[in-house]
Amino acid sequence: MSTEEFEKLHEMYRSLYEEVKLMPERAQRCQGEERKRIVRDFDECVSEAEEVTHLQSQRALLIQGTESLNNASKSIERSQRIAAETDQIGTDIIEELGEQREQLDRTRDRVRERYLDQRPLLLLLNKQIINCTSKILVTNKLLLSVIIIMELAILAGVVYLKFFRK
Repeated sequence: MSTEEFEKLHEMYRSLYEEVKLMPERAQRCQGEERKRIVRDFDECVSEAEEVTHLQSQRALLIQGTESLNNASKSIERSQRIAAETDQIGTDIIEELGEQREQLDRTRDRVRERYLDQRPLLLLLNKQIINCTSKILVTNKLLLSVIIIMELAILAGVVYLKFFRK
């Protein structure tokens, strides 16, 4: 029902109310059949008024239901907007991760290329390092041997001086 129809019902209810309000006075002034007719009219007006009141309560329920639907619609719209924003953020993150992956792939490829280009040079450097290390090792062994021989000589000199030189 439209608002216009409900306003008409409200006017109808008001007029029935006014009519019913006047009926007890008329019924007291009348007698017999006229009084019975007024009582019947009174009952009919009351039942019409109750029906109109019932329609108005249905209107209130309808308005409340409409408000609930409007609130639910607004909530759904907010949820859809949030979902769209979340979707956009996810898309942006995926794009950024894709760009980062491409950068990492390019960096890995450059490192591999440099390694492969410098591999013979690295092997040569490793060989030189091993040769230098082995020369230093031999030198250290010779130096250690000389130190041990000198300590033995000093020990022999101390023993000679202590026991044989008196």
